Amino acid sequence: MNELTRRDEMSLAGAALRGAPWKTAAISGGAVAGVGFLMGVILPGPADLAWALCLGIRVFTLVAAIGAIAKPDHGDRVTQQARRWSLRHPWRFALYPGIGSAVLMYPVQLVIGREGVFGAAWDALWGGALVYLITAVLALSMRRRAQDRG
Repeated sequence: MNELTRRDEMSLAGAALRGAPWKTAAISGGAVAGVGFLMGVILPGPADLAWALCLGIRVFTLVAAIGAIAKPDHGDRVTQQARRWSLRHPWRFALYPGIGSAVLMYPVQLVIGREGVFGAAWDALWGGALVYLITAVLALSMRRRAQDRG
């Protein structure tokens, strides 16, 4: 059996993410970030814009990743095959949304959060790990649901 290289896995994950609901993900992430910041303004204590933006990035990434594989039988043939691979390998697929969210969170933590280079990297890494874990668990449950149906 031929093992896939990291490059092949990245291509499959990218093909699966090609059909992601990007507009829905952007609206969801933006709404969560806005509500998070607004809650910080209304509730006692300081409002933390960096925290709210990173929360929005995490929601954006989760909605995009899960939405991309939610309907494995939609899209062109390549997208369908990539989505099926993602459902068969949820831990490998989840790695790429996790990395993507960490990359997006790093400059937010660095510039807006005014953390140092290592502090921003640490927080972005933990945020990416959380996205990785949630994406993989949800994809795993989606795989089981798809197997029960068919």
